[in-house]
Amino acid sequence: MRTIDADAHVIETSITWKYMTEAERRYKPIPVSAEDGELRPGTSRLDVGFWAIDGRLRPRERNIGDETAREAREMTDVGRRIAHMSELSIDIQILYPSLFLRPLTRTKEIELALVRSYNKWLAEIWCSGQNRLRWVAIPPVQSLADPNLVREELATAKQNGACGIFMNGFTYDRELWDPYFFPMYEIAQDLDMPICLHAGNDSWLVHDFFDKSDALAKFRFPVMSAFHSLLQKEIPSRFPQVRWGFVEAGCGWLPFVLSELKLRFSRWGKRFSDNPLADNNMFVCCQVNEDIAYVASVAGEDNLMIGTDYGHNDNSTQIEALRMLKDGNSLAPAVIDKILGDNPARLYGL
Repeated sequence: MRTIDADAHVIETSITWKYMTEAERRYKPIPVSAEDGELRPGTSRLDVGFWAIDGRLRPRERNIGDETAREAREMTDVGRRIAHMSELSIDIQILYPSLFLRPLTRTKEIELALVRSYNKWLAEIWCSGQNRLRWVAIPPVQSLADPNLVREELATAKQNGACGIFMNGFTYDRELWDPYFFPMYEIAQDLDMPICLHAGNDSWLVHDFFDKSDALAKFRFPVMSAFHSLLQKEIPSRFPQVRWGFVEAGCGWLPFVLSELKLRFSRWGKRFSDNPLADNNMFVCCQVNEDIAYVASVAGEDNLMIGTDYGHNDNSTQIEALRMLKDGNSLAPAVIDKILGDNPARLYGL
């Protein structure tokens, strides 16, 4: 059985932007060093600095996992990343971005330049990764008025190893039930690529409101809210071939949200599905510290996954997550096999 790490990361560096065209280079993020602050071993002032993007400073990745080598998390040595995956008993990793987990710009041309360069970088990583490094492509959501442009970008990404479409729980200052995104969902259906909602926030208002306080509200609640609102608005039934992934927000909230939706539907005189995840092609990423057995008894065992958050260092990070689930969990072996392999393979179309 293949073991699939449903949530791993790359850390963007200056190399990420080298794929911009001559015309796009004026939009290239500029690294800005920090002068103050305590440094971890192996880091520099640049690591704790910023990217200058569209006239604003955005933090460079500070959420770094010390148990991963810099060359592996930044993909300057793909072979080292592959070797570490083998040590961790991981066959395939699904790569998510780091910088794009927050709002960057509201200038369409800048977003398009950033997205195109990032996607080309990941395509090159995939080419070097023995098909073990799959990735979710970033769509230029501000260009959805030209769906053919978005379709072409995502189709090219799929031809080069992409197995999903990245979105934040709030994207482009909108909730994901907004009809603005319907062309994106049509493209996802046509290309057979899942919509992958990762913990993050592309709303300036929400992000800045919680900027110095609550990471839970800023990054994870948007994913839970998206799950709830998509079902409440019955968006999956409009796009029945789309698969939906909810990543790095845990799964312990599922029993409450599903019971709340069931009650809400009942008050509207409508029936809520007895198996809403399976019936709506929804998959949720778990964490090893959660009561996965209980969640599986409520939400079903066929739509749960697990990831390591490789490269990061926060409450979601557990570099040994896949091995821990396999070796030290009370779940039945058949359920573990589903979470480690079958379920993420179905979401990502592997």
